[in-house]
Amino acid sequence: MSNKPKVLFVCLGNICRSPMAHGAFRTAAAEAGLEVEIDSAGTGDYHIGKEPDGRAIAAAARNGSAIEDLRARQVTAQDFLDFTHIFAFDAQNLADLEAIRPADATARLALLMDMVPGREGHAVADPYHGDSSDFDLAWADVNAAAKTLVAVLISEQG
Repeated sequence: MSNKPKVLFVCLGNICRSPMAHGAFRTAAAEAGLEVEIDSAGTGDYHIGKEPDGRAIAAAARNGSAIEDLRARQVTAQDFLDFTHIFAFDAQNLADLEAIRPADATARLALLMDMVPGREGHAVADPYHGDSSDFDLAWADVNAAAKTLVAVLISEQG
């Protein structure tokens, strides 16, 4: 059995925040040499099979991360057994995840911003109805969380 961390990022539609976090974490993990499995999903089924929002792709690209290869999917109860960590982006995503979490779930479930000291309990604002500056703000949040998460996972591996 592998002790490689398996991280799932979950927002509402899986086309803005969670794919940006996926990309930020993938980049940070690669830079740190952390071997990890990464995926992202949405609580809703609105965009299954679609690539990330073009504004999310652009924000990630401005920060050296390519995410156009990602495709939206809906989170499942099985994810709670397949992943070691599941991160929600706001209180509603967290509540939706808790509602489908099976009794035998093994994944740790938390808000993504709980990873950032001083930001515990905060949401990553959904940039969907905003402009590129809103996507840049969301990127800053997910990138800060991604870097902290990489450091935590490396320290846990000892």
